Amino acid sequence: MDFWEVAPENWIGVGGRFGKQFRSFTERFPFVTHGLSLSLGGPAPLDETFLQQLKRFLDTHGIATYTEHLSYCSDDGHLYDLMPIPFTADAVQYVAARIRRVQDILQRRIAVENISYYAAPGQEMSEIDFINAVLDAADCDLLLDVNNIYVNSVNHRYDAHDFLAQVPGERIAYLHVAGHYQEAEDLLVDTHGAPVVDPVWALLDATYARFGAIPTLLERDFNIPPLLELLNEVARIAALQARRQTQVTHQQQHG
Repeated sequence: MDFWEVAPENWIGVGGRFGKQFRSFTERFPFVTHGLSLSLGGPAPLDETFLQQLKRFLDTHGIATYTEHLSYCSDDGHLYDLMPIPFTADAVQYVAARIRRVQDILQRRIAVENISYYAAPGQEMSEIDFINAVLDAADCDLLLDVNNIYVNSVNHRYDAHDFLAQVPGERIAYLHVAGHYQEAEDLLVDTHGAPVVDPVWALLDATYARFGAIPTLLERDFNIPPLLELLNEVARIAALQARRQTQVTHQQQHG
């Protein structure tokens, strides 16, 4: 494994035997963190107490990378789901200011993730235009979820490759890839509970073709299969990356 990802909310404040075991892993292996509860687009003030705890956690474990969903998940209490931020100019400025504040407290750039969404209330711009505007206004990076691109392209009837062509590659921190549930022919649900499907593998390969063999995390949250099946998916990621790197090397040598 090249790197591991953890949700910091699950480990902040954990001590004793489990805390020591976790520290032994972060001392030996590269880790990144992926937040679950910051609610970057939410109406409530940012939880700066949590952010200070998060900074200490990242510093203690020597973890440079923190990512969060470009969404909100609270409104006078946790909603236990990731809700889409309205794709509006006002929302761009609102969420970008909050991201800048997070970066100031954490003293590091963060990356935000493109989420899956099933409705777009008050939409004034496209999803990719909204994402790019936030990245520019906040001067932050992108955690690009390839499965979410595919899910949204089916649900909202846009071209996934056209979306990919508009992504600013220089801002990509790393990638997510995962499985989803097919509710209907025109409705996919991002679940992280199934194997990666062939169209998503193809889109991942297209991502490598456009941006290079970017580090990629396989997500699987439930319906956990035997370990060998997960390792086979990880090996498929590595094979796609290696093939792309070989092609780049060949082009450089015979340019």
